Order: sequence, then structure tokens, then C-alpha cells
Amino acid sequence: MALDGEHVSRIEDIEKAVAQLSPAEFARFRAWFAEFQGKLLDERIRADVAAGRLDWLADEALAEHARGETRKID
Repeated sequence: MALDGEHVSRIEDIEKAVAQLSPAEFARFRAWFAEFQGKLLDERIRADVAAGRLDWLADEALAEHARGETRKID
């Protein structure tokens, strides 16, 4: 995805703001961003599951189990 000048400028502004955070502020930002990124990933996985894009993984796992290639997890 190519970014236009406006988006590059906004990203550079964000980078500058992050670089100026104190260590405590940066830790708080990192925690927020990790949670934010996790939510985006969860949404993407849910969408992929709903669209059937991950069905092949379940099919592969079930086939391995049927062939006796799995083991019980304690």
C-alpha cells in the first residue's frame, strides 16, 4: 500500500511523538498498542474463519488425527 504525502506526514508526526515519550509513557503506549494489535488480529482471524479461509487447517488437523498422527496433551 503506497502512502500519500498526508499519510506519510501523519506517520512521521506519530513517530516523533512516540520518540518523545518518557519511559513510563512509552511502556503505557506499548501496552495499549499490543492490546490494539491483538484485537485487530482477533478480528482478522474471526473474519477468516467466517469466510472459510482457515477450513483447510481444520481439515488437515482432522486428517492427521484420523491417521493416528496426534497425541494427547496433558
